[in-house]
Amino acid sequence: MEEFYLEPIVGSKIEKSSFEVYYNGKISEASLEDYKGKWIVLFFYPADFTFVCPTELEELAGLYSEFQSEGAEIISISTDTAFVHKAWHDNSPAIGKVQFPMAADPTGEIAKMLGVYLPDEGLALRGSFILNPEGEIKSMEVNDNSIGRSAKELLRKLRAAKFVAENDGLVCPASWEPGGDTLKPGEDLIGKI
Repeated sequence: MEEFYLEPIVGSKIEKSSFEVYYNGKISEASLEDYKGKWIVLFFYPADFTFVCPTELEELAGLYSEFQSEGAEIISISTDTAFVHKAWHDNSPAIGKVQFPMAADPTGEIAKMLGVYLPDEGLALRGSFILNPEGEIKSMEVNDNSIGRSAKELLRKLRAAKFVAENDGLVCPASWEPGGDTLKPGEDLIGKI
């Protein structure tokens, strides 16, 4: 039997990438370099003008100010063009609430780089990636396209990633929330948790 394994994505740095975005009522060029020094949430979804996607993006839009207060930028990404993003934003009440950049990945280049591209469909899976200010992937979640994600859980993961980055030697246990108990791994904890 042939051995098969995937390279880990968490811990790797994302390559420099440029893309078109629909943002602040305009279509323009952007790059991950434009967000250097910030935490970045890359939020892949299959397609504009669909069903689960607007529920996810509307929920993210409702928490956008909380992500921003954590020093993070959200970039939603699909394989649609920026023109389609604009049309969707202009016509959907849910998407009209989106104030973060909506990136276009019509060739699937970014989705392929992160392993969420579906070549037979030309769409992306529901993938969420949290990058630290240095561009390193600290968290990822990938779902089948029939399973929507939780913006609240994504915000919790961002806060946990920031806490660990700012508090050397401490780790966050299951369902950790800011202000909650953390752990300091060491021999004294072995078998006592």
